[in-house]
Amino acid sequence: MIRLIASLALVGTLTGCATIDGVGQDISGVARTVEGWFR
Repeated sequence: MIRLIASLALVGTLTGCATIDGVGQDISGVARTVEGWFR
């Protein structure tokens, strides 16, 4: 189930961004969100 969610998130990220810079920003945003869960 976790793999499915991760795969869908990855596909959504890649299709939602037109540039490599956009993908990097999205990944950074997700990382900050996950980091917030552990604080």
